[in-house]
Amino acid sequence: MSIYSPKQQQIAGKIESKPALSNWKDWKWQLRHSVRDIGTFERLLGIRLPAELKEQCTQTLEKFPLAVTPYYLSLINRQNYAQDPVFRQSFPSPQELQMGQCDMADPLAEDEDSPVAGITHRYPDRVLFHISNICAMYCRHCTRKRKVGDTDSIPQREEIEKGLAYIRSTPVIRDVLLSGGDPLMLSDEHLDWILTELRAIPHVQVIRIGSRMPVVLPYRITDKLVSMLKKHHPVWLNTHFNHPSEITSSAKEALAKLADAGIPLGNQTVLLAGVNDCPLIIKTLVQRLVENRVRPYYLYQCDLSEGLTHFRTPVGKGMEIMESLIGHTSGFAVPTYVIDAPGGGGKIPVMPNYLITLATNKVVLRNYEGVITTYQEPESYEPTFCDRNCADCHLDLHIEGGAEYEAIGIERLLSDYDATISLTPEDNERMKRRNDD
Repeated sequence: MSIYSPKQQQIAGKIESKPALSNWKDWKWQLRHSVRDIGTFERLLGIRLPAELKEQCTQTLEKFPLAVTPYYLSLINRQNYAQDPVFRQSFPSPQELQMGQCDMADPLAEDEDSPVAGITHRYPDRVLFHISNICAMYCRHCTRKRKVGDTDSIPQREEIEKGLAYIRSTPVIRDVLLSGGDPLMLSDEHLDWILTELRAIPHVQVIRIGSRMPVVLPYRITDKLVSMLKKHHPVWLNTHFNHPSEITSSAKEALAKLADAGIPLGNQTVLLAGVNDCPLIIKTLVQRLVENRVRPYYLYQCDLSEGLTHFRTPVGKGMEIMESLIGHTSGFAVPTYVIDAPGGGGKIPVMPNYLITLATNKVVLRNYEGVITTYQEPESYEPTFCDRNCADCHLDLHIEGGAEYEAIGIERLLSDYDATISLTPEDNERMKRRNDD
């Protein structure tokens, strides 16, 4: 019995010839034969698009390019391809050219929070390090459509050096997320060099890699790659499964290699209309993920990037899905539902409300079944005196090695050593009137 599916055998045969099937699991072969035009997409999948739709999709590619691996293409159900979740994530749609009023090229303001090229420093103790602009597949829902795939380019060594220099000179950074594009599009040697440089920085405690390779090209997870990553522990890897149909035997094998190497795995799912906007789909997805030692990390509300209007759902749909998960499956299988705030505000958790009300000594709660209950607060609570002036704290907290930083945001309001009593937007009209008077 062949280890390849009939669809894989057909696609490989159409690309070269029957003997080409022996190259199917060669990730570099997959990239060389990446599908980049609609005609090849039709030919390999054995479908024929209506002429008008094909013309419209061709116009879409003039703004947002196409790239999909033969492997990922082989997952599409050609009998009902228009409704297939893999097809919708990989094939261009005319709807991508329908810009909504709120669509933005850079909705998360990553470029504005970039102190040097390639670095986004938004949160106090961690940075996003863009080390690649290319991917094995250009996801139609990508939030970085403005840069990913536009110029199949990899940041030059000089640009990477500038990012490394910024991290070295900023001791508050303890966590570096390698992103792109896809970092695993780099050669093992180049990625090894970047990881070696990062691991040599004393204040960098954790290195994370964001990659969709286990989903769209699992053959990239080679024994050689995994052996190299193991040298740089602690290394974490977050991947991006959006639908249960993406968890194939090849994907499972790739995830097992990473997990067996001691690499903690997480998953970030984007909520997409027509792909996974269904409580049963997401519940099945998270349960299959944990079965393969992948912790569901985030469920993202789709960003306000250009060309994504048709993918966006109401926030209420996400809340409905969270209600179907909390209490209905293992707690560690429940992701955090977040909106990545437009303008660079960062990830904001959005969860169903389980706290109904509270009084001086009692809170009223409801559970996933709708049962309403109470929790009695302590009648006498005498905390250890703390003015939240962490920099001058003389208490023995037994946190040797802990780093301190100035309180910001809500934490500043909680601190007693800071006189701030409110946080007011700069353009607040009431404050302007006060100043005018």
